[in-house]
Amino acid sequence: MEFQQMSACRICPRACGADRAAGQAGYCGVGGRVQVARAALHYWEEPCLSGTAGSGAVFFSGCNMKCVFCQNFEISREYAGQDISVGRLCQIFLELQAQGALNINLVTPTHYVPQIAGALTMARQAGLHLPVVYNSSCYELPETLALLRGLVDIYLPDLKYVSGELSARYSGAPDYFARASAALAEMVAQAPAPLFDEKGIMRRGVIVRHLMLPGALFDSKKVVEYLYATYGDNIYISIMNQYTPNGRLAAFPEIDRPLPEKHYQMLVDYALELGVKNGFVQQGGTVSESFIPPFDLTGV
Repeated sequence: MEFQQMSACRICPRACGADRAAGQAGYCGVGGRVQVARAALHYWEEPCLSGTAGSGAVFFSGCNMKCVFCQNFEISREYAGQDISVGRLCQIFLELQAQGALNINLVTPTHYVPQIAGALTMARQAGLHLPVVYNSSCYELPETLALLRGLVDIYLPDLKYVSGELSARYSGAPDYFARASAALAEMVAQAPAPLFDEKGIMRRGVIVRHLMLPGALFDSKKVVEYLYATYGDNIYISIMNQYTPNGRLAAFPEIDRPLPEKHYQMLVDYALELGVKNGFVQQGGTVSESFIPPFDLTGV
């Protein structure tokens, strides 16, 4: 299944045309084999996803965005990880379920959607009953996301920018907002209303994350305004303040600095003024916390 769709790859908006089925690396930096850097319980997602038991996070190598400020540079650009089969990916999902994970959390999965769809189908047949979380940059094609209908329960996309100037400069994707907004519409269509269990753990729905960048308050306001005007309380909005310079930003001095706390608070206040009720915010000090686990092949 995966080879048919990857022989001239058009899985994501990059449409690079690489013969990934034959092992040629696409824009994402990887070929046709699934590459995973870590598969383990993860405790640093939104509370309704991690709870106290942890989310079953599978960190995939490679990325179709390659943002200059990426926090997971080791896997997105340096491709730390190990090649595995679709069958092994299915087993990983079942192993995480056996460890007590609250969900299966697919981190940076875009460029592996055909293989993931195959592994999830196999895992459901073998007894996987957990909600599946699709955790991505939202630089997606709706027709690719359509392969996941009935397989993914919760979408956890970013909405990084409205500005084409910012998305071109930091992610090489001037069409980001047009692509992401179309992808988000497909995600909401697949998971149209939030659903939680009796313990407050999400079972279905969409949470859109926005990582605020230094100097981008105006664009961040546009992101929140678009999300609330378009989807209202049908989605959750997660406004994140954990931006941390990654040591590779000499060519981007305007973001080679921490996010000012007062700008983050201004964005949160703006969201409240708009009427946003379904949301998550982060408290001060998150920049000093480590949300990045070791990519040491645990669970692979």
